[in-house]
Amino acid sequence: MRKRSAIVAGVMSGTSADGVDVALVRIAGPDEGRHSRSTRDVRLLGHASYPYSSSVRAAVLSAMNARSAGVADLARLNSLLGELYADAVLSTQQQFRLKAELVGCHGQTLYHQGEQRRFLGRKISTTWQTGEAATIAARLGVPVVSDFRPADMAAGGKGAPLVPYLDYLWFCDSQVGRIVQNIGGIANLTAIPPSARPKDVTAFDTGPGNMVIDAVTQELFEKPFDRDGKIAASGRVLDSVVNRILNRQFFLAKPPKTAGREEFGREFVRDFRRQCNGLRKQDVVATATFLTARSISDAVEKFILHRSPTSRKRGEKWGTPLRRRFREIILSGGGARNSTLLAMLEEQFAPLGITVRLSDEFGLPSEAKEAVAFAVLAYETWKGRPSNVPAATGATRSAILGKVSYV
Repeated sequence: MRKRSAIVAGVMSGTSADGVDVALVRIAGPDEGRHSRSTRDVRLLGHASYPYSSSVRAAVLSAMNARSAGVADLARLNSLLGELYADAVLSTQQQFRLKAELVGCHGQTLYHQGEQRRFLGRKISTTWQTGEAATIAARLGVPVVSDFRPADMAAGGKGAPLVPYLDYLWFCDSQVGRIVQNIGGIANLTAIPPSARPKDVTAFDTGPGNMVIDAVTQELFEKPFDRDGKIAASGRVLDSVVNRILNRQFFLAKPPKTAGREEFGREFVRDFRRQCNGLRKQDVVATATFLTARSISDAVEKFILHRSPTSRKRGEKWGTPLRRRFREIILSGGGARNSTLLAMLEEQFAPLGITVRLSDEFGLPSEAKEAVAFAVLAYETWKGRPSNVPAATGATRSAILGKVSYV
């Protein structure tokens, strides 16, 4: 089948609310037919990041955390983010002297409720990603695909995670089972057995990524994040706090599951700080960092390897079939730049025979990965093909994701 290529811009702003990532991606594939790994050629051409100003970040975080918010301010924020996303794509195109034919924009998540809850007499699940796609389309002169999550939720899924589609295309190997772990504001994994088909993939949110670390670092040190994990490296972990938190319902619940600021935002951080009362400030950051590492390793053991995290302490021998099945965990996202977190993860996974690697080693820079994912999802939508992974989201069927804003 004849392949043609297109340059697609992917735009991502995550739950950390630190800024906008843009990736320019060349995608080659057939004009018709359902997806297959052998018929997709995805190549990253360039990427750039644009931090939010302090006032924009404060507005986004306020909208995320507010119990109630003014309609006018939310509407203005939607329009403002559309302008900022358009600025970011235009700057990236100018930097790399390339022009996108299509844009995939995730938008800024303000609220995500993957589980159904009762509201005004009806059980509903819902999600809200803001940032006006019509503005982006008008300023760039190309179609924009946005609002990816609702179509999966309408099909019975949780609307997340969506990045497993890219993980499968990029990282599936005939010999090596890989766990692809993204550490953004929220941490999420995709487990891909050797020679996997899409239905063999498992994916879910593991818990907080950088969200709690960033929050306590801001509160205690007036810094937006712990650069390279230096603060955590000077602190001491309080294991009892981590152990108590990991007994909460979210961590015990089986996949599929998804999380956001609703689970690990302001109220969670307030309770975490209370449990760390009396610790040095450095110890609080260290404990938050270890919480991310332990929640990731526990999730892998319980839900991917199907093995109790405490079994190592009881002297259980490591089974060779599982060791052959998953041998690598590949990190991406801002947390992959935190050396202290990386060292904690290596210590957690070494007894499992799993090697920690970075997505950069596979030609996919960690900070660009999610933006690349939404470029790929937009391309599939434009071709009229589904791109959710029902095994990851819990959807009852495949779904074409997103809404198209035309010029």
